[in-house]
Amino acid sequence: MKIAIHHSKISFSEHWISYCKEKNIPFKLVNCYDTDIIRQLSDCDALMWHHYHLSGKDALFAKQLLYSLEMSGKIVYPDFRTNWHFDDKLGQKYLLESINAPLVHSYAFYSKDSASRWADSTLFPKVFKLRRGSSSRNVRLVRSRREAGQLIKQAFGKGFNQYPAWAGLIERWRLYRSGQSHLKEVFDGVGRLIYPIPYSRILGKDRGYIYFQDFVPGNTHDIRINYVFNKCFGSRRGVRPGDFRASGSYIVDTDMTKIPEKAIRIAFEVASRLSLQTAAFDFVINNGDPVIVEVSYGFAYPKYQFELGYWDSDLTYHPGNFNPFGWIVDGVIEAVRNQKARP
Repeated sequence: MKIAIHHSKISFSEHWISYCKEKNIPFKLVNCYDTDIIRQLSDCDALMWHHYHLSGKDALFAKQLLYSLEMSGKIVYPDFRTNWHFDDKLGQKYLLESINAPLVHSYAFYSKDSASRWADSTLFPKVFKLRRGSSSRNVRLVRSRREAGQLIKQAFGKGFNQYPAWAGLIERWRLYRSGQSHLKEVFDGVGRLIYPIPYSRILGKDRGYIYFQDFVPGNTHDIRINYVFNKCFGSRRGVRPGDFRASGSYIVDTDMTKIPEKAIRIAFEVASRLSLQTAAFDFVINNGDPVIVEVSYGFAYPKYQFELGYWDSDLTYHPGNFNPFGWIVDGVIEAVRNQKARP
């Protein structure tokens, strides 16, 4: 058995490599950007590639490569079920609605007229989002019909840039002032006002649809539950000062007793129902119950996250250190073994 790993500095791959070395698991480093990548993988049973949604190259073909390999019979991480809806809030809306998962009420429109009729009849505020984006990028609170109308006009007109450069600069300044970033990041943000980041140029503008969610008031935190091969760990993330957004705030509450058991249970149930390898669920509380805002296959984490314990599928809490990256490698190995054991 041999696992292929695409190595990138901004990914899980360093952790996978370390785990494979520690456990004497045969692996091979590959470059998924090479045109002969299929040939390179001929002696491998699996490919692991933590592709990055802010990489224009990854966005162009990562899913297509992984799905092609999966169809050929190789085990991949992330696989189709785990990966197809990544960085696609429209896809997540339909997926979660189709299994009656507890999703924040979401609305998608594909014509200016239908969106305008909805805006005339709904109550505000609502939350506007683009289908792509993380760390609260491309997310804003819409307080009135007038604001919604301006966004609808833009959505079916000139469209939206993938990377909101001005909002990004403001966020970089906030992180710098709070001691969570360096001044260089601020200067880089200034540069983005003039030179858009590559993935924004490659993917082009978002247009031709508009997406809203209900605004759920009263949340000082959201809840991030990370599911990894039948185990879960999590945290609460505080909203930014004077804001409603928590994702990407870097304000983390490490008290595990504050995480609702029901949110953990929902994460296990949804991941099982959808046969996911991994999933990062974002929840808010609505009338006392956790509801899903969105989901991703990968997860960001503070340095101390993996010292805080995890839950197994029986909702038993296991305190202390753990290694979710090792769980991913073990999950891929188990899938390879199960595949080889089939007649």
